[in-house]
Amino acid sequence: MGQALWRLSPRQQQQLQEELADQLAERGGGKQDSDQNKDLCSALFIYFLLLVFVGKEQSGFIDLEMLPPELGITILSYLNATDLCLAGCVWQDLGNDEYLWQGLCKSTWGHCSIYNKRLRAGFSYRRLYLQLDEGSLTFNANPQEGISYFMSKGILVDHPKELAKFIFYTRRLNWKMLRIYLDERRDVLDELVTLHNFSNQFLPNALREFFRHIHAPEERGEYLETLITKFSHRFCTCNPALVRDLGLNPDAVYVLCYSLILLSIDLTSPHVKNKMSKREFIRNTRRAAHNVSEDFVGHLYDNIYLIGHVAA
Repeated sequence: MGQALWRLSPRQQQQLQEELADQLAERGGGKQDSDQNKDLCSALFIYFLLLVFVGKEQSGFIDLEMLPPELGITILSYLNATDLCLAGCVWQDLGNDEYLWQGLCKSTWGHCSIYNKRLRAGFSYRRLYLQLDEGSLTFNANPQEGISYFMSKGILVDHPKELAKFIFYTRRLNWKMLRIYLDERRDVLDELVTLHNFSNQFLPNALREFFRHIHAPEERGEYLETLITKFSHRFCTCNPALVRDLGLNPDAVYVLCYSLILLSIDLTSPHVKNKMSKREFIRNTRRAAHNVSEDFVGHLYDNIYLIGHVAA
């Protein structure tokens, strides 16, 4: 029965798209917040599919057991641990479905050491979900206590690579607390940097991706210099052909990264009235990085001008 949900006629698909567009327009949907729009589109599309499946004249909520497991997991992924427990009281069979809880664990916390262990008899992914949620909340209050909690429950092992993978594939960790933790655990930071793949990426875009996972500090200091240094080496490692063709090296990339950050502040800050021109940026940057071509530096300026801050 669940498979019939996806068999929509072209007319029905067009109707769903029009209704979805109307909903986004009413909410002021645009391209300014891509993550929020994606979540909204997903939720609305699921809602419209359910309406088509049961008919708009039917009242009440859908029995999730009638839907494909993947769709049920997507719907329930919008709930936190408390709401999921309440939902489990209503849908008792669904609440005891270990495959459902396994999917929710791995979709939210993509990597945990316990996933690779041989699970003991009576192991419960539902209990693991609650422990992961509790540990994440603890981490967001005190990073060291949060990691200690995960280790005490056997969820993580105290190894830099395992901790780095957990951080890289987890969506629930507060970026301010994460910055404090990485500043204290440089061994974990080193492993986290190696998880990034910047192959065939334009430098400003790669820097944005880097700061999306490892947030930049608010003030210039030793930690920011460490981050840019590690990024510069990783970028050159991932792009040997680009480094060879453009004559780049980690020191040159380091200089370009700082230039991009300063340009981002200059162009986006409302307090800076006289914005830096493209010609000024090229002249100032090439004074510090002599081997970089004028065209390449010009493209860097265009990227910041059109897309925005690299560390926003």
